[in-house]
Amino acid sequence: MDTRGFKWLGIFGAALLLAGCASGAARVSDPRDPLEPYNRAVYRFNSDFDKAFIQPAARAYRKVTPEPVDRGVTNFFANVADMTSAVNNVLQFKMSRAGSDVGRVFINSTVGILGVFDVATNVGLPSYKEDFGQTLGYWGLESGAYFMLPIVGPSSIRDTFGFAGDVALDPFFNLEKNQVYWGAIALRAIDQRADLLDASDILEEAALDPYSFLRETYLQRRESLVHDGNPPSGAGGDDVWDEIDFDSPAEI
Repeated sequence: MDTRGFKWLGIFGAALLLAGCASGAARVSDPRDPLEPYNRAVYRFNSDFDKAFIQPAARAYRKVTPEPVDRGVTNFFANVADMTSAVNNVLQFKMSRAGSDVGRVFINSTVGILGVFDVATNVGLPSYKEDFGQTLGYWGLESGAYFMLPIVGPSSIRDTFGFAGDVALDPFFNLEKNQVYWGAIALRAIDQRADLLDASDILEEAALDPYSFLRETYLQRRESLVHDGNPPSGAGGDDVWDEIDFDSPAEI
């Protein structure tokens, strides 16, 4: 999910948006979460880390960054992610989608000035945002147990392996590890976290047990993504976050 240099501070740094302290509500064991004691401990660590470091930085970033600049930063990193998506679409033999992703990268990197402007969406090229975890799911690998990754956030056994693949495919991963590189990694994480501040605030206010709520929405969303929005009947209910597009880049 996104070390990008590691990709995890990017794509999965966004998962920190849902961190919050779990309440003392009664808990029912979930067979999809056999590692729940460990996962809850990591969840609490992520929550504390987010509130101490990531969230304050994200709020400060949103406060001082003009909206057009914020959109441009979001679009730039989304353009980089389209490169990885194109590879995963090829691995799933979804050639038309791969072509759309490649077209997006070409148009946005040129006409859109290195991806700062999302021109491709306006000319009818959608972004499909496939990752390696989805590719593994496409080829029949079950998600396995729910698994909370330190700093990164919610995952599963399958998606953890997929995350490693995403790291290898990430264009940032092969860059020289210098101050510019680490600055870009930090900017991506903070930008994504800032875009999700409102969603995390809603969770903390609405959920009696944010951990269980996050687990359910994560597993449902991943199942939906693996099946391109059409999961098998009974695989998951309505995603409460359908109204919030976590993945779409802002448009300029």
